Amino acid sequence: MAFGTAFDARSGEAWEALTALVAAEGSGREPFATALTAPSVPFRDLADAAHCLCLLHGRHPGMAEFAAERAADAVTQAWLAELVEAFTVERSLLVHLVAAAGPLPSTPGQAESEAAISGQRHALDMIAASDRSGCAIGAAMALTLDWPAIRAVLESVAHRLGTPLDAAVMPTAQDAATVVAALAHSPGFERALLFGAQQTLAQHRALWQLLRSRAEARTAN
Repeated sequence: MAFGTAFDARSGEAWEALTALVAAEGSGREPFATALTAPSVPFRDLADAAHCLCLLHGRHPGMAEFAAERAADAVTQAWLAELVEAFTVERSLLVHLVAAAGPLPSTPGQAESEAAISGQRHALDMIAASDRSGCAIGAAMALTLDWPAIRAVLESVAHRLGTPLDAAVMPTAQDAATVVAALAHSPGFERALLFGAQQTLAQHRALWQLLRSRAEARTAN
């Protein structure tokens, strides 16, 4: 869907701040997320990542749906409708990969890990469902912009399983930028947008760090 291309100074700054935040704090900066895309990574670590990502993002409704419920204008509604449709496909991919990967690898502290991921998922749901203007769309934007780094890990899982994957169908960065251009006309909205994005990225980082700790525990066990 075409959303137009108009930017003013503030909305341009908001988009630059958002993309800089994802570049600095997103999954692409997490060493363990990068390590999981290496050809030599143990498959148990990939399987663990698939299972844990499914626990975080495989449930319906999730972030995209919660954010869509908070859309208050036509532009946001249209963009989030695309995200919901796209993430339905990605969620199905997650479930398929988990089924193909087999049981969750035996790892010390499993109950504690599941509790931690449940807390992360709750935090993501809450920020995506926030009534504060800008928070929900910021969370959804961060999910969209961070997803390519997460998708790279899922593609590694699929490659090791010999499972062909279609290309991701998430909304484009250009469309996301144009949505920001239509919305970010006040410092308060921009702060809320970046807060929602920052909180989303923090939960993603927490998951990669948990996965690293789980991998180290399996090696030490």
